[in-house]
Amino acid sequence: QLDSPIDVLIDKETDSLIICDFGNQRVVRWSRRSGTTQGEILIDNIYCYGLAMDGQRYLYVSDEGKHEVRRYQLGEKNGTLVAGGNGQGD
Repeated sequence: QLDSPIDVLIDKETDSLIICDFGNQRVVRWSRRSGTTQGEILIDNIYCYGLAMDGQRYLYVSDEGKHEVRRYQLGEKNGTLVAGGNGQGD
């Protein structure tokens, strides 16, 4: 189940929804083709607040808890810090 989904994007290549599931502290992918009711957890332990995907299919995720943005290749769990990472701003 989703708990307070904040953001969603469509991955056209896999025909999936990628959902920022804030209340469950995770990012999940739901295939629109499979017809399942279970999502695949892509990233967990994250206070996800926003999502974006670039033309090379890198996923950018903002983490409200850590005050940072990370870039992920799909399947990657740690990502690369691209903005923030120094605590909360003014």
